[in-house]
Amino acid sequence: QVQLVESGGGLVQAGGSLRLSCAVSGNIFRINAMGWYRQAPGKQRELVAGITSSGSTNYTDSVKGRFTISRDNAKNTVYLQMNSLKPEDTAVYYCNADVHHTRWLGPYNYWGQGTQVTVSS
Repeated sequence: QVQLVESGGGLVQAGGSLRLSCAVSGNIFRINAMGWYRQAPGKQRELVAGITSSGSTNYTDSVKGRFTISRDNAKNTVYLQMNSLKPEDTAVYYCNADVHHTRWLGPYNYWGQGTQVTVSS
């Protein structure tokens, strides 16, 4: 079994910054892609940023230039640095990872429990 534990959410004023962390633990042989998604009330969950095992990144247009995704493979942890936050960034942010349990078993997709980010105007 695998667990993804997010931290770092909270309440911040517009223009402020937050850093989200997601630690992956459990039966892990290798982690492929990792990513951050968000879901605002009444909206569908959307991909915010993704990062491959080699470090290639992609971002949704609305956060380009403001958010940075990174990962520490030795710690099985992915981060999301969020700067210049806007009220429209308010959402529950979820961590996601594709995990191999052995060389031949996987990848399987796992989700964290979510962390609330609220940006006040």
